[in-house]
Amino acid sequence: MSNLKMKEAALIYLDRSGGLQKFIDNCKSYSDSKQSYAVYRFSILVNPSDIIELDAELGNHILHQPLKAAQVFQSINILLKLTHLPPLPSYSLDLCEFPLDYTSQRFYMMQGIVIAMTTVTKYTQGARFLCSDEACPLSKGFQYIRVHVPGATESATIRNDFLCNLCSSSLQEDRKFRVLGDKQIVEIITTKALRAFQGYSNNQPFRFQSLTVFLRDELVNEMNIGNEYKIIGIPTCVKTSQTALCIEANSITFFNPKVPSGISDNFRCLLSLTSSSYWKFTAILANIFASQIVPPGTYNLLKLCLLMSLVQTSDRNKELEDCLDLLIITSDILLVDRLLNFSINLVPRGIRHPVSTEIFPTLSRNKYGTGAVSIQGGSALLAKGGICFIGDLASHKKDKLEQLQSAVESRSITVYISGKKFGDDMDQQMTFPVQCSFWSFVDMDSSSRRNVQKTNTLIGQMDCSLIPANLIEAFGLLINCNESSPCHPLLPTVQHTLKKAIDPEGLLYVASKQFTTEDFEKLLAFAKNLNVEFSLEAERMIHGYYLASRRIRTDSICGSKLSASALKYLVSLSEAHARLNLRNKVLKEDVLIAALLFETSLTLKYGAAVLCVAPNAVFPFELYNEEYLEQRDIYLTQCQQQLQQFIATYGPGTAIFASDE
Repeated sequence: MSNLKMKEAALIYLDRSGGLQKFIDNCKSYSDSKQSYAVYRFSILVNPSDIIELDAELGNHILHQPLKAAQVFQSINILLKLTHLPPLPSYSLDLCEFPLDYTSQRFYMMQGIVIAMTTVTKYTQGARFLCSDEACPLSKGFQYIRVHVPGATESATIRNDFLCNLCSSSLQEDRKFRVLGDKQIVEIITTKALRAFQGYSNNQPFRFQSLTVFLRDELVNEMNIGNEYKIIGIPTCVKTSQTALCIEANSITFFNPKVPSGISDNFRCLLSLTSSSYWKFTAILANIFASQIVPPGTYNLLKLCLLMSLVQTSDRNKELEDCLDLLIITSDILLVDRLLNFSINLVPRGIRHPVSTEIFPTLSRNKYGTGAVSIQGGSALLAKGGICFIGDLASHKKDKLEQLQSAVESRSITVYISGKKFGDDMDQQMTFPVQCSFWSFVDMDSSSRRNVQKTNTLIGQMDCSLIPANLIEAFGLLINCNESSPCHPLLPTVQHTLKKAIDPEGLLYVASKQFTTEDFEKLLAFAKNLNVEFSLEAERMIHGYYLASRRIRTDSICGSKLSASALKYLVSLSEAHARLNLRNKVLKEDVLIAALLFETSLTLKYGAAVLCVAPNAVFPFELYNEEYLEQRDIYLTQCQQQLQQFIATYGPGTAIFASDE
């Protein structure tokens, strides 16, 4: 096909797609501008499917020779922006495969998670050069125009060793015609690399390497650390201090995973059998959860809280405001560590923070010598929409704990960039949202060895003197798991450990065979995507409980011990219990579980109050059979009546409330 026919096909496509009118409008804007340009840059949106249907040869030219194809549309600086690529294996670039094809200079589609990004800097889109010999005819006009092409470095566009084709004199740049654009560099990793942060690698060593992506002009600031994207771009080899494979991005789309359509048949049957009760389904879930790690019936309170925190995660591109942070006080850190590590593997963004790395963003110099500052995301931003398990709090230094407290309270982290340190004219600061739930634990035995325990003066209060008080307050739930607590029967755990030592891969319980790990993954994936709303009576109950608790836990010296964030945690807990029940509406029965969990946490922090809740209020009986589930329902119904009486006595509208509250 001749070049002329290709240009005709390109003109027809532009006319049909509306690109020609946009091209004309851009020309008018350039014409109306008072600024002189050496290069006029135009961006044309191209749908490969449409253009292949119109002219297969032109479509093939665009997909496989994009740099030459741009010249078909014009002789000026045109950038072809692709909407998508054909869904064929040859157009996909798998970051796990080697070798990567970087010599063909054509479009590929790749997918990855952003782990680092630089600040925005300038690059040269185009420049005008003139012959240095004034007698030469090419010392005037626009004969020597250099424009940026994908994969080119700044030195390829702007250099001082260009020669005139006519007289061989050196060329000099006419700086007043230089056109600048914005540039940003990001680093992505494949989703498969996340298993390096999830604690389980099947005892097989592996490594992963990030891939550098160049964003230019309208694509700058379109990617955020922690998000997953589909990127269409051209692979290229960039030579700086070392040779590196990079991608020149052409278009970017946010990756939204498919929402699961349902749950397993066994869970569907269980849900049907327990439909007469508001609490049985979640009780059984907690009872049988993680039977590969702990025997059924143990750690039920902790397992329920873990499941509720997991259903509050999100794979979608939305603000994660309903985080459920968990802080566990335990004397068996090995078992709790295994249980938490097992749990984070059930969601796509469950990240176990490596001790050798940073939780929050850090700064470094960009390795490509662009003068930009590289911001490394850290575990918290990598866990966006999921869980960041940071291990034992005692393993973190004081300054890191203060940073953690600030991030949990404000749900954001601010990075300060010193202009003096990184060679910039002025200081900068960038704020990143922290959209994950934090899990951590504290070793009780470690506390006792340090002989710093104090005598508790309040009933039910835990000695948490080793943990900063503000950090304890920042965590939504404080959970007690030790030998003396009802959630830790010792004998079944010992038997389980011995059996696992004999048969590590064996399924020891019937529940493990009926409800597999994959079933729980599917259940959580479905539940967390449910859109829930509050019923009127649930909304009244949650506000009534919050105001009543705030009132009774207020003193004249320190004020209220309940912060404004307490209401958010109560709402999040109620939503989580409704989601775990696979309901779209939050009922007062969900608020009851939220209130019992929250009041238990408050008792551990500050001691018992008027609403005296037992440590095992959520699981007052060991769940052996249907009879015990019925007894639990009766007990929880009594608790609900007590909660309503508590709200009626101390809540809004009662005489004990001051007018300002």
